[in-house]
Amino acid sequence: MADDYWNHNVAFHRRIVRDAARRGGSALDVGCGDGLLLARLTAVCRCVVGLDPDEQAVARARRRLEQIPRAKILLDDVMDPGLPERIGTFETVSCVATLHHLPLEPGLTRLSGLVAPGGRLIVVGLAANKSPWDWTLSALAVLPLRVIGAMHRETPDIGVVTSAPRESLDEIRAAATRSLPGARVRRRFYYRYTLIWDRPVKDS
Repeated sequence: MADDYWNHNVAFHRRIVRDAARRGGSALDVGCGDGLLLARLTAVCRCVVGLDPDEQAVARARRRLEQIPRAKILLDDVMDPGLPERIGTFETVSCVATLHHLPLEPGLTRLSGLVAPGGRLIVVGLAANKSPWDWTLSALAVLPLRVIGAMHRETPDIGVVTSAPRESLDEIRAAATRSLPGARVRRRFYYRYTLIWDRPVKDS
């Protein structure tokens, strides 16, 4: 696979990198896959850590970032109880197309616990179509997304583990309200949503 490619997840990389640049510092990419986003974050962050439970993905990410000493790739499970003690917290925590692989509310709680005071959690996720409105919006997006994909020479399959989302956007929004007060959840193009949550500088 080429070092650079485009798909519906990569479409969000630029805005994630731009957002992380406002804070600099350290960044954690949960479910880093082959490390493409992580490589881009090295341009704006002091140090970056990628986390993935898949051995093949981790091997590919390590090859991509082997010349960047401030980048570390860990073969680990974000839900492992001992993980926070091992890796600490980060000014930016990104999670792209990964949350639906985790139990939703415990996953949100774990991700938020990895955000440093004053830091930000950025989730780009997939949601299941359950309501008529969900299905209508997805249907309306089919044609324009095919055109955009052709323009970018889309690479939809990059050889990483995938699974279908279980929760609808309404269910995800409700879970975020319970688990992460103040989280902002928005439906996006490319069959994706974003969830942004900022940890206060001083938690109450």
